[in-house]
Amino acid sequence: MSEVDDINGVTADDSAPIAAPVQSALDRKINEHFAGVVVRKDLVKAVKGNAIVPSYVLEYLLGQYAASDDEATITAGIATVRQILADHYVHRNQSELVKSTIRERGRYKIIDKVTVTLNDKDDVYEAWFANLGLKQVLVEPATIKAHPKLLVGGVWCICDIEYSHGDDPRTVPWILGSIKPIQLSNFDFDGYVAARGEFTTDEWIDLMIQSIGFNPELFGRRAKLLQLVRLIPFVERNYNLVELGPKGTGKSHIFSEFSPHGMLISGGEVTVAKLFVNNSNGRLGLVGYWDVVAFDEFAGKKKRTDKALVDIMKNYMANKSFSRGVETLGAEASMVFVGNTSHTVPYMLKHSDLFDELPESYHDSAYLDRLHFYIPGWEVETIRGEMFSDGYGFVVDYIAEVLKSMRDADYSDRYQEHFTLGSDISTRDRDGIHKTFSGLMKVLYPHGQATKEEIEEILRFAIEGRKRVKDQIIRIDTTMAAVNFGYTDKAGEWHAVTTLEEDEYPSYYNHSQRRDTGSGDSSGEVPSDPAVPTVPTTPEPQKPAALFEGHREFQENQRGVSYETLLLPYLRGATDITIVDPYIRLPHQGRNLVDLLSLLASAKDPADEITVILVTKEDTGDFQQQHLLMLKDIQDGAASVGIHFNVQFDEKIHDRSIRADNGWKILLGRGLDIFQKGSGSQFDIGARRQEFRQVVAFGITYIRESPAYEPA
Repeated sequence: MSEVDDINGVTADDSAPIAAPVQSALDRKINEHFAGVVVRKDLVKAVKGNAIVPSYVLEYLLGQYAASDDEATITAGIATVRQILADHYVHRNQSELVKSTIRERGRYKIIDKVTVTLNDKDDVYEAWFANLGLKQVLVEPATIKAHPKLLVGGVWCICDIEYSHGDDPRTVPWILGSIKPIQLSNFDFDGYVAARGEFTTDEWIDLMIQSIGFNPELFGRRAKLLQLVRLIPFVERNYNLVELGPKGTGKSHIFSEFSPHGMLISGGEVTVAKLFVNNSNGRLGLVGYWDVVAFDEFAGKKKRTDKALVDIMKNYMANKSFSRGVETLGAEASMVFVGNTSHTVPYMLKHSDLFDELPESYHDSAYLDRLHFYIPGWEVETIRGEMFSDGYGFVVDYIAEVLKSMRDADYSDRYQEHFTLGSDISTRDRDGIHKTFSGLMKVLYPHGQATKEEIEEILRFAIEGRKRVKDQIIRIDTTMAAVNFGYTDKAGEWHAVTTLEEDEYPSYYNHSQRRDTGSGDSSGEVPSDPAVPTVPTTPEPQKPAALFEGHREFQENQRGVSYETLLLPYLRGATDITIVDPYIRLPHQGRNLVDLLSLLASAKDPADEITVILVTKEDTGDFQQQHLLMLKDIQDGAASVGIHFNVQFDEKIHDRSIRADNGWKILLGRGLDIFQKGSGSQFDIGARRQEFRQVVAFGITYIRESPAYEPA
């Protein structure tokens, strides 16, 4: 890789070296075949400090000075990069100091985000420096021709700024001496393809996952593919991708940090002029300059939307073109839409559809039909600290350029040697499947050497992602015909493809057909003729026995006690439960709470949601942070199974109780902490089933506050 211009000869500081992790066999292989274009992924955090720059900026610098497996070289490189950031990165609160430095020295190199505008009054290009705060700095037209992205969105650059004060007060004294966008200028694609042949498919997938920044050992095969689908917009032209799921799963990370060719629009709101074209000056918008335009926080039913934007976006996503007056313009930018969901999958399937969270203007079958793939964000784990990799991966500007260079290639027909798509799959469905398949082939098999089994794997994956889109459209628009998604092999055998949520919740996934009957019947059966009397063929079920009311005592060392028998019968049917327990602090106490929440989740309909409030005391000692993190983890886990878990701190509470909106109140003598400490072994039977654990002595009282509730 080429050196950074004119930032050389920096003296390394005395920073302590970064502890080197033990290299795996894969890391050694990566360094052998991709020497100079890979970097240890944990180094980014080590050098970032308080510099608010994208990861690709830092990795660009690390790629110049620390792209090695030699620890001495890495240590020296890190010191150099730290010094470069310390000397040349512009912090907003130090902008005046940097300006003074430029004035006194006459010329100084900076790292900043630069945006250029055309001053049509004076017919000149003017630069604006985001952190330095300089405006109206003249830019040569040749610079704009070489780097047109400066006109839209801004680009991180290494710049030489000069100062020359003249007699004319109208003249800006700041002069742009040189500018170099922070991205790789050239690379050897043939070498990249040849080196791919040295890796197995599993090794290559792990390399790509490490390049994203994650530890592949913590991801299953399907989870890895879901992560890699996020790369397809960078390698495939005009690819339309949507991902909806819980918070904290890293949906927008790749589009803001991974590549200098992607633009992330925060908030999900953008104008027609900014995105497509400004009619007042004819200036092309974001889609004309960026490979990927991603909309963050896209979900939200109450979001204000521009109908004109929705209409032009529909046309662009379908036809790769948009109109400006009588002129039709084309662009290649892929469109990505990411947003958060607030309900579980079965809840959405029962009550609406998987696009329920979108703004009303986008909750439209014509718009949704333009989407090529729906990433099921609920399958993606919430990002945790241990999930980040300390292994080697591609320097992101290198892999970004590789992916960009492959946008011209088409791998969509590579499956046809072995398989044929179903005949009733529409043209738009085929386009979505083909684009996803082509993108995954480019990411995983750029050399084109994939086995029949490997091709089948990603073909099924591509079909599933488009099927998820189409099935939800059918729920929204009943005029849409159902499609038989699948393929045949050369032997003529049919292979049907289903989505994972279809297999998990079949009754709710196909709920639309029952809902459209207008009968309100969710059984799926044909309603009988009301004129014909019916006779029950099965006896009515017996009424369950009334639940015990009063006080019970349990002896120390007693077994056979569990929340399932002790608490669950009294909490069935409740939708709002309040647990008062001052001591949910230690790990085993948190586990007890999770045990109860899991029982509540398993006892309810998967499509229903309940609210559980925990009133407890906050740990104010040395373990306060761990306490809060534990409660946050419990909250995140509960949300995934349809339980809205919230915590209220009250330092005055002492008594323990559970109150449910089904009419029952339970007084807990010892709270949830009724079990003795086990052996701690992961093979302890008691750790798996509560009834095999010994209890401490405790009492419990059941009070029926409302007689209206009858157990189900």
